[in-house]
Amino acid sequence: MAVSLSSQISLLLPLLLQLVNFLTPSMAVLFSSLPKTIVVTASPDPGQVLHAGEDRITVRWSLNRSLPVGVDSGYEMVKFLLCYAPASQIDRGWRKTYDSLKKDKTCQFKMTTEAYGGGGAEYSYAYTVERSIPTATYFVRAYALNADGTQVGYGQTTDDGKRANLFEVVGISGRHASLDVAAGCFSAVSVGALVIFFFVGGEEEVKKK
Repeated sequence: MAVSLSSQISLLLPLLLQLVNFLTPSMAVLFSSLPKTIVVTASPDPGQVLHAGEDRITVRWSLNRSLPVGVDSGYEMVKFLLCYAPASQIDRGWRKTYDSLKKDKTCQFKMTTEAYGGGGAEYSYAYTVERSIPTATYFVRAYALNADGTQVGYGQTTDDGKRANLFEVVGISGRHASLDVAAGCFSAVSVGALVIFFFVGGEEEVKKK
């Protein structure tokens, strides 16, 4: 007895749904698919220069209140990242922007991950620029995460073209002032010792004559 097409579909559909559920967590989220639901601001003025290991960034965020009620129903956490501006990505493949968030290298520096407290208030966090942050131009981006830790929304301190509200960070070169002072002192002592050597040596030569 032949099995009808509708019967075949009804038998295969549960298997297909299981396959989709299995594959979905491993599929990369595309940045272009995320809604811009979070309003984010940061304390540095446009063009301001910060110093790694010293200066702080105060980040403020809230839900975009112009969006429909319930748009944030799946939000559990908000993750904040320090991201390279386009000017600091030129000829640097290790900082390249990809639409796939698994491949994207724009935002490499985690600032904090905070519990999502609901869309009715504004929240803030003070971040000290870590010593490991390299010299570059930056902006701040926030990702809303669901219970699985998957990005489901975002916001950032710059515009879509990543040209506005950018700030600079000057990284630590690895050379400290104390080392420079020590090197200077050593050089001065070396020069002094050399002068004394020649002076004493000259006197000895005079005595021999």
